[in-house]
Amino acid sequence: MVNFSLFGGADSLTEGKPSPRRTFPANQNYHDASTYPKPPQDPSDFLWLMTEEPHRTRRMAIMKAHPEVTKLMGYEPLTKYIVLFVVLLQISTAIYLRHTHPLSPIFIFIAYVIGGTANHNLFLAIHEITHNLAFPGVAPNRLLAIFANLPIGIPYSAAFKGYHIEHHKFMGQDGVDTDLPTRFELLCLNNVLGKVFFAYVSLALRKKLDLTIESRTFQILFYALRPGFVRAQRLTKWHFLNILVELVFDYILVKTFGVYSLFYLLFSSFFAGSLHPCAGHFIAEHYLWDGMDQETFSYYGKLNLLAYNVGYHNEHHDFPSVPWTRLPALRKLAPEFYDNIPSHPSWPMVIVNFIRDKEVGLFARAKRMAKNGGKVREEGKCD
Repeated sequence: MVNFSLFGGADSLTEGKPSPRRTFPANQNYHDASTYPKPPQDPSDFLWLMTEEPHRTRRMAIMKAHPEVTKLMGYEPLTKYIVLFVVLLQISTAIYLRHTHPLSPIFIFIAYVIGGTANHNLFLAIHEITHNLAFPGVAPNRLLAIFANLPIGIPYSAAFKGYHIEHHKFMGQDGVDTDLPTRFELLCLNNVLGKVFFAYVSLALRKKLDLTIESRTFQILFYALRPGFVRAQRLTKWHFLNILVELVFDYILVKTFGVYSLFYLLFSSFFAGSLHPCAGHFIAEHYLWDGMDQETFSYYGKLNLLAYNVGYHNEHHDFPSVPWTRLPALRKLAPEFYDNIPSHPSWPMVIVNFIRDKEVGLFARAKRMAKNGGKVREEGKCD
C-alpha cells in the first residue's frame, strides 16, 4: 500500500506530473522524453504573442544562406496525373457500390479505408493547387481544383483558396486567420468530450468552411463551410462555377447510378476528416505542444506519401512556392534551419494525445491581435 503521507498531500502518484513530451527535433533521441521545454500553457486562454509570425523571418534567412533555394520553386507536372487517377478511382468505387447499402459493413469499410484516404488525398491536392503549383497559370489551377473537388461531394475549392491564402499571409491574426478556434469554441469544447467532438466531428466542418469551429470528423466539411461563418467572402465567378459543376456532377451521379453512389463520396469525405490516420495533420500543424510557443510543427513520416508531403509544414509555410515533391529537398538543403525544430513522430498519435492530454486543447493555439481591426482588402492586405 502506498504511504501518501510522503507525498505532501497529493491525491495520486501522477498529480502535478506533466504528460510525456510529444515532439522532438530530428537531431534528438525520440526516447528522451524527460526534457520538457516549458511549463504547460494556461488552459483558460490562447497564447497571445506580440512577435511576427516566424516563417517570413526564416524564409529570408534561408534565402540569404542558400540563394539556390529559388531553383526549387515552381509547379509540379505530376500533380495533375495523380489527381486524375484518384478522381477516377473514387468515381469507379462509387459506381461499384451503387447497389450496396450505406450502412452495411463492407460499404463503411471501403468508405473508410479507400474513400477516406482518397478524399483526404484530394483535399490536400486542392491545398497544393491553391498555391498554383500544378500549372504555370492561374486559371488551369483553378479548373483542376474544381475537378479534384468532384468526389468530395460538396463545393469548397474556390472558397478554400481565399481563406487559405489569408492563413498564410496573416497567420495567427485573430479574426483574420480562420484556421484559429474562436473564444466560443474554447469555452464549449475545452474538455475531453469536447476534444473528442472536435477531433471527430467539428474539425471536418471547420476545415472546409475554414470557419473556426474545430472538430475532427467533419474536418473536411468544416474546411469547406466553416470559414464562411467566421467571415464571409465576396463571391466570384470561380465560386459560382465550383458550385455549379459540383451540383451538376452530383445530380448526374444520382440520376445515373443512384443515391448510394453519392452517399459513398459523402461518407468518404466524412471519414477523411475524422479519426483517420492521415487526419492527424489537421491538429499537428499549428497546435502548441510541450509548453512551447512554436506555431508550426512538421511530420516526416511515411504517411506523407498519401498526403502530398503536407507533413513538411514548416518547410511549406516558409516557401509556399515550393511544390510537394521538392519539400524534402528543401529540408535537405537547409538542415541547420530545420533539424533543430521539434516535429511530430506520428500523425495518429497526435489525435490520441490531443484527446487525452490535459496540456493540449483548443486553447493551445498562438494568436496575435489583427492589424488595423483585421479588415482585409481584395488584394489580401490588412486595412
